[in-house]
Amino acid sequence: MMDFAGKVAVITGAASGIGRGMAERFAAEGMRLVLADIQPEPLEATAETLRAQGAKVLTQVTDVSDAGAVQALADAAWREFGAVHVVCNNAGIVPGARYRPIWETAPEDWHWSLGVNLMGVVHGIQSFVPRLRAQGGWAHVVNTISVAGLVSGTNSPAYGAAKHAALRATEALYADLAAENSPIGVTALCPGVVSTGIGNSERNRPATLVPEGGVRGDDPAMMEKYRGIKAAGLMPADVAEMVVTAIRERQFYLVTTTAFDRGVQERMDAILTRRNPDFPDILVMSQEESNARK
Repeated sequence: MMDFAGKVAVITGAASGIGRGMAERFAAEGMRLVLADIQPEPLEATAETLRAQGAKVLTQVTDVSDAGAVQALADAAWREFGAVHVVCNNAGIVPGARYRPIWETAPEDWHWSLGVNLMGVVHGIQSFVPRLRAQGGWAHVVNTISVAGLVSGTNSPAYGAAKHAALRATEALYADLAAENSPIGVTALCPGVVSTGIGNSERNRPATLVPEGGVRGDDPAMMEKYRGIKAAGLMPADVAEMVVTAIRERQFYLVTTTAFDRGVQERMDAILTRRNPDFPDILVMSQEESNARK
């Protein structure tokens, strides 16, 4: 059994949701933590809770879309603890107007989503992996993708496209490390519906990326349905437990549910048979996953 005690984990998007769940789970294993988030107050509140439980925690406010900020996070982690063993590139956002067609998705939504959901992962890889390789020995990278990176169709195109790209980047990392027989493992975490606040991402939208005329809202009935689905989602602690198991077993694809399998199958079958796809509705599959847990 792999011993996590005394090892160092870095987690972005650590103030809430899956990031906080992983922080709590790693702390229970005796790991030292470097927690990053764009929200200072929730980040420090999470850190104080964990410190009260005996964990050693360093915090750093970090915008993962900024390569320099992620590099500074890596610098701080090695300066504080002298090593890093687990890197969780977890920060993510969902722009508003998610239930509008792609031609109504503002350029600012694309820039924001790609900056956080794709480039946040890329910046984490580029800032940490070279140092992990130079450090030598066991380490593991966990990139939080989404089932939205496995299926396709309508809804949240800026989010889904960024997650598809982040998965491709993660697969490249896995292949590059495998080609050199590296002891560094990689996990692509693809959660289904999880009870988190990612649906409220607009609270963190940069002022420079607000569309002209403001962010277009979604249909209230659709948002009410979305909130109900999220409330019945998997708990972050359950996802964190799966992550610990995946790290121990060096599991690459970590999909937390089977509810979206038909969406994945439809896309793959359409590609392989060269036919036009008939994508299942992502919201319907999400509802089915939540209903199965009620």
